[in-house]
Amino acid sequence: MDTSVITDLFDTSTDNALGWIGDNGEWLFEFIRFVLQGTYDGILWFLELAPFYVIAIIAGLLAWRLLNPVAGLLAGIALAFCAFMGLWAETMSTLALVATATILALAVGIPIGIVAGFVKTFDRALEPALDLIQTLPPYIYLLPAIALLGYGPATALVATFIVAMPPSIRLTSLGIRMTPREFIELGQASGLSPWQMFTKIRLPFAMPSIMAGINQSLMMAFGMVVIAGIVGSGGLGETIYGAVRTLDIATSINAAIAIVILTMVLDRLTQSAAHRAKAGVR
Repeated sequence: MDTSVITDLFDTSTDNALGWIGDNGEWLFEFIRFVLQGTYDGILWFLELAPFYVIAIIAGLLAWRLLNPVAGLLAGIALAFCAFMGLWAETMSTLALVATATILALAVGIPIGIVAGFVKTFDRALEPALDLIQTLPPYIYLLPAIALLGYGPATALVATFIVAMPPSIRLTSLGIRMTPREFIELGQASGLSPWQMFTKIRLPFAMPSIMAGINQSLMMAFGMVVIAGIVGSGGLGETIYGAVRTLDIATSINAAIAIVILTMVLDRLTQSAAHRAKAGVR
């Protein structure tokens, strides 16, 4: 059986649909691009206000407070090393991209996860969609974003947002469902309203899982930001992509080290915050 006709029909329909959306929704996508670009520029401007050593000291103090003095010292030195390699501007650009995409992913994912935690049918309906998002190659999300938003940070943010959102939805939903039954019954017996039940019982028990979701969303965002360098996202991802194209091995290694440092520092900080939330519940 020749399936080429079906394949050609599907491809043509997809191209036509994407073209129609781009033509008729140009004003909407221009607005989305403006908002995303503005948010990214604002966060980047804020991060670039202080010299590198101030950011390194702040990160070191946070690690000191959340982990231990040794971790604080290492975090500060590691971030300062990014500046010594001449990649501080690119590091801050990457941090701004990750922060913007993660904030957007959490702003959408956590409320959806809360609803999914309460409504089992909604949670079951979400599972296939989340599985699909997490199993598709990340490059897939760049192609329609390029067609609709063009090259630049806005396209990288959309693709990173899509990739970073599933962990926050899954783990928030899981945390809501994990509330011990005896505490729910205690709240009902105490005459708590639904809102009080949520804020005083369900949310505190769900917080460790939500924090784990934040951590996982951050890690997914870091992975996607590097890939998004091919669409002119700026930052370390674009530095690595440019170095690969010109076979500049030294620059690619330096940028990779900077990404590892930034990822490890944020990973340890968010993991520690999740452990503290869990300990607080206990």
